Amino acid sequence: MKLLILALGIMLTGLLCQSQNLPKVASGSINRIEDFQSKFVHPRNIDIWLPEGYMQSKKYAVVYMHDGQMLFDSTTTWNKKEWGVDETFGSLINHGKIRECIVVGIWNIPELRFADYFPQKAIPNIPEATRNLILTKQLKSQPNADNYLKFIVQELKPYIDKMYTTYTNAENTFIMGSSMGGLISLYALCEYPDIFGGAACLSMHSPLAAPDLINDKTDEEVASKFRDYLDKNLPKANTKKIYFDYGSLTLDAFYKPYQLKIDSIIKLKGYDSAHWLTREFPGADHSETSWKSRLDIPVQFLLRNK
Repeated sequence: MKLLILALGIMLTGLLCQSQNLPKVASGSINRIEDFQSKFVHPRNIDIWLPEGYMQSKKYAVVYMHDGQMLFDSTTTWNKKEWGVDETFGSLINHGKIRECIVVGIWNIPELRFADYFPQKAIPNIPEATRNLILTKQLKSQPNADNYLKFIVQELKPYIDKMYTTYTNAENTFIMGSSMGGLISLYALCEYPDIFGGAACLSMHSPLAAPDLINDKTDEEVASKFRDYLDKNLPKANTKKIYFDYGSLTLDAFYKPYQLKIDSIIKLKGYDSAHWLTREFPGADHSETSWKSRLDIPVQFLLRNK
């Protein structure tokens, strides 16, 4: 079947594969919910990865991940790349480096990805001319991040907690993504600190604007408004875990100055090294291959056995 390939900007990941074949995994197993119904967002597939030896008699932490069709099997993805979630999580669990967990991969809908992942409460504070450009060109006049998070918190999480034996508390519930998926992960942590215990934001698209809209005013007019939101809404220091990273090639080449400003806010809030980590990876680009190569770092940061 044909791939739905939609140009959402250079390397902003996550284009939807229509094939309904389950991804092949090297460790554990995959359950799929096709077209999960929601009153908040368009239906989408959900892939649930269960570790080797999953048993209903045990409880598991849960990691929610965005761009779910890109996580497990490169033979099913639009760019033939993957995160290698099954290999990394499986190995870390088998070696006792992290607590046992399941991973919930939430598929994106390509044409709605920006609208679902753009931190919505920052939008009203963007100057009008730039805001209108973001709304019409980038978000298709349908900003929907608040509803996307309601879908996860009010519909998907209750379903997962009912169907699988999970720890339901925030200390065992995490959220993770890359690029725009990193933005929505951090936004989720701020909006629902009672639900999530930590967020991992790989190659977070901290300019916020689409690649073709990034210019000299992007930081001042767009990204700074999200930083203002973070300054007011970040969870109290050292009550949550927050991970960031960025490379230096392709789209990641934009990120360092933006990330350093976010780091300054987090540092001033009083976060210590046990609860906040930012890593730079020189030579790494904006791709699943890069995220796969370092996935073990954020996973251990969030889920390390005590």
